[in-house]
Amino acid sequence: MSADRDFARELYPFLYAPRGGGSEPVAALLASVRSSTLAKCAEVMTLRSEMLAEYEEQLGLAAEAMAERFARGGKLLAFGNGGSATDADDAAIDCMAPPHAGWRVLPALSLPADSATLTGVANDVGLESVFARQIGAIGERGDIAFGISTSGNSANVVAAFAEARRRRMLTVALTGYDGGAVARSGAVDYCFVARREFVPRIQEGHATLWHTLLELVQASLVHPAESAA
Repeated sequence: MSADRDFARELYPFLYAPRGGGSEPVAALLASVRSSTLAKCAEVMTLRSEMLAEYEEQLGLAAEAMAERFARGGKLLAFGNGGSATDADDAAIDCMAPPHAGWRVLPALSLPADSATLTGVANDVGLESVFARQIGAIGERGDIAFGISTSGNSANVVAAFAEARRRRMLTVALTGYDGGAVARSGAVDYCFVARREFVPRIQEGHATLWHTLLELVQASLVHPAESAA
């Protein structure tokens, strides 16, 4: 235990400084952390409310379109860079291993997870071509291209949507800021924008949009007539 305390003192000396030594007391520090956490939660809740209000109708339409393609045997191809790549992983996993009992298993792939193809195309052709090449190889009419870009300006995401449109796939995007080049490309059927300029908030918005969309898709698959009405 003594060694543990010494280690903690080295990492967090301000927690052990005397109250009169100029360091912030632990109680005040905890109060500051609490205030910051509550403020961030309030920002996220505000963003979620704004997005759901703005996109209520489009989310329903997108979910119906996605459900129709899943019902016909289509698959979801998810893609993005960096943190958006992990969100693409999450989207594919949510489809393949549903988090709720009774939800239908849906065919899905995360394109960034294919490291061999990703690095091979990036090395031999260029990073801007990676997702388009993958969609060109495995994307089919009736599939869903689900792309994520916090800036909306990722060249490889824009190129992937262009290739998906050529293949007559359904295209769905999550972006941030003002939507960027993705929103202006004309290649996206449904574009949902988390209208912020702070990436962590944009990613929180994307998580909300995706999970709302997936829930609506699952509901449409169970009760297609009711969802259409």
